[in-house]
Amino acid sequence: MALLQRFKIIESTRSYAALPMISVQIADHRFQLRAAAIVAHAGQVLLHRLEGDAFWALPGGRVEPGEEARATVVREMQEELGEQVACAGLLYVVENFFTVRGQPHHEIGCYFRVHLTAGSPLFDTSRSHAGVEGARRLEFRWFPTGALQPLDVRPSFLREALARPLEGLQHIVQRG
Repeated sequence: MALLQRFKIIESTRSYAALPMISVQIADHRFQLRAAAIVAHAGQVLLHRLEGDAFWALPGGRVEPGEEARATVVREMQEELGEQVACAGLLYVVENFFTVRGQPHHEIGCYFRVHLTAGSPLFDTSRSHAGVEGARRLEFRWFPTGALQPLDVRPSFLREALARPLEGLQHIVQRG
């Protein structure tokens, strides 16, 4: 029982989902499980950012309680873009330590290779694509994998990792 008293569940509701997202506060860290999509096509990778954010990230989101990480990727791509995708192999397991507004976070990320369906409008790499995260707009854009260095991509290991061939499973620890 003493162990359970050290955990605090933090719930935040999303306007577009019936279930709450859950993070756990452990000591001074906020802990969560995230799943993300690596969509690569013609030497480019699909990144996204929330309206008003300066940084780019891979599409994805928090894994819901009882949900498999692969299912999270499929659900998030459907919710944010209205796209059906095929979630393939796990490429990275990432322990990501970062701080947001003074709050330390510890995030475990599962990064999967994802394939778009034939004829998807997302294959148009010449323009940005609009998506939604609740009531906020998302911008999805393709970037050449070899030109990610000057971008603010988070977690930052992705700038180099996405420039290499995507093969095998890797464990990454990212701090900052």
